[in-house]
Parts: sequence; structure tokens; C-alpha cells
Amino acid sequence: MKTTIELTNMQFYAYHGVLPQERETGNVFVVNMTLDADITAACASDEVADTINYADVFELVRTEMQQPSKLLEHLAGRIIKRLTSAFPQISYARVSVAKMHPPVNGEMEKAAIVLTATL
Repeated sequence: MKTTIELTNMQFYAYHGVLPQERETGNVFVVNMTLDADITAACASDEVADTINYADVFELVRTEMQQPSKLLEHLAGRIIKRLTSAFPQISYARVSVAKMHPPVNGEMEKAAIVLTATL
């Protein structure tokens, strides 16, 4: 049985960016993800050990967010790599990382990158 797990609007204050100012003052980042995985065992057992624990996923993302990257692409790629390594039952991952109110010469709500991986 294939299941889709969605984790929505995980928010972090982090220090990612190309500009020195971004790496010094930081910014708010929002991470969203969709994971497909076979968690049939959890449907029958009602045991957290048989599923992808979203608290563990959140901590994995938090750890990656604490390591500065210049590019959102690099950050999202690291998150997917860690997810698929930690949870081999994942068959598909979609990760979006958004920088809120990026430093541009004007108003912008967010800049985001979306990476997908089919395993």
C-alpha cells in the first residue's frame, strides 16, 4: 500500500544565501515536502516504528537548515539526500524550500526551489 505523507510549512530561521548580509542576519525559511512510501506495516500495526515518523523528519530538516548554504538548490538537495538515506522506504520525495522576503530591489513574498526525486 503506497501512502503519501505531507509535511507543510515547517518554519526555520537560518543563514542561507549568496550575499554576506544574508549569512550574517539570517532569514525565515519555509520547507514543505511530500513523501511517497510503502508503510503498509504501520496501517496494520499502529506502531510508529513501522512508519516515517514526522518528528524525526522535522529534526532531520532542522539539522540541515542549521548548516548554511549559498543556494536553496544545494540545501534542498541535501535534505532529499538525508531523507532517502534515513528512510529507505521512500519511493518519491518532493521538497520545497522558500526564502521569505528575499533581498531584492522591490517587494517579493518568497523565492522557492522545488526538487523531486523518484527512487
